[in-house]
Amino acid sequence: MKFALMVAILSSCLFGSVPWGDDGAAANAFADKAFHFGFKKSVGGQLPSINEEGFKDIIEKHNAIFLGDTSRKELFLTFDNGYENGYTSAILDTLKAKQVPAAFFVTGHYVKSQPELLKRMVAEGHLVGNHSWSHPDMTTISDGEIKQELDRVNDEAARITGKSDMKYLRPPRGIFSERTLAVTNSMGYRNVFWSLAYKDWDVNSQRGEAYAYKNVVSQLHPGAVILLHSISKDNAAALGSIIDEAKRQGYEFKSLDALQNSSDIDPFRPLVR
Repeated sequence: MKFALMVAILSSCLFGSVPWGDDGAAANAFADKAFHFGFKKSVGGQLPSINEEGFKDIIEKHNAIFLGDTSRKELFLTFDNGYENGYTSAILDTLKAKQVPAAFFVTGHYVKSQPELLKRMVAEGHLVGNHSWSHPDMTTISDGEIKQELDRVNDEAARITGKSDMKYLRPPRGIFSERTLAVTNSMGYRNVFWSLAYKDWDVNSQRGEAYAYKNVVSQLHPGAVILLHSISKDNAAALGSIIDEAKRQGYEFKSLDALQNSSDIDPFRPLVR
């Protein structure tokens, strides 16, 4: 008996399966396994990677966005807007002057406190995405609670902007599971992760315009989905220069909508130069 138990435990550790009990329970446990999105950064224009993170298969399975078409010098600019820190107007000014589209992922707090900025985003042609109402770890709440979180943002944003076609979701805190991807897909959302980011969210550790510029420009790569936080004064200051340099290198900024109907794109294929 003891030997059989030891074999079972060893098999579970080595192969990630449970050799006894209900297979359905084991599958459900795997579906609820939480992942924190992370990636190997781009260096010298090479592609970033999620090959070693343990979640590439479910990202692909549920059609989540991590990269765009890596054979094209296209960039997709996205911002997380958990709360307003006084810089979004300047960011919008820069985007308007440079004629660059972006996606802004907003929380309930942002929607409630910044209706005029929300209206401006839509009026100036940007996408408004869902970042949940209260920014929870969605892997810890029920399917029904996930729906409530997302519906509240969508409904309140629609009341303010008149647009009810919110279709992109950035999982709060970058935490997800196969279950959360499946549930949100069933609601009509496409999960949007990122392939270019840096530590810009700490408002007490801003290090200047040049620092933001260097961190973004050094990671540019074809198909990059860029994650920036609108609360960063460094980002607001550097954004114009970042856009100018990217364009100088031959990159074009595109809306996430350019990927929405591109099911033929394989973001994990090798770069074609």
